[in-house]
Amino acid sequence: MAIKRNRWTYLILVGVTIMLGLSSRQFSGYLPGAINLYLGDALWALMVFFIFCFIFRSKGTGWLAAVALLFAFGIEISQLYHAPWIDAIRQTRLGGLVLGYGFLWRDLVAYTIGAAVGAVIDRQINS
Repeated sequence: MAIKRNRWTYLILVGVTIMLGLSSRQFSGYLPGAINLYLGDALWALMVFFIFCFIFRSKGTGWLAAVALLFAFGIEISQLYHAPWIDAIRQTRLGGLVLGYGFLWRDLVAYTIGAAVGAVIDRQINS
């Protein structure tokens, strides 16, 4: 069975996820420590998943989750590379939000959680 995702739905989900991610630090005092630690990165991976759903709207949920994870892991691993040009990009607001600053193993866990949540949401929407 071919899936044909509604692009408007995923565009809205991307926007909502971005707003939640940007505001997640403002509400950090109200959240338990473990959730606060992982929330921003999990939301980032969720956003990546929804972007891939928007772009590749007929692909399967598992494929999309795998590609979103590969992308997120690739960005995290790229944080081990520190050349002046990429560090200059990371010092900008947008560059820091997209590329991050420093490699952390725990971010890989957060990305996995975010992609898994996205897969669950996607399956609920398209079932």
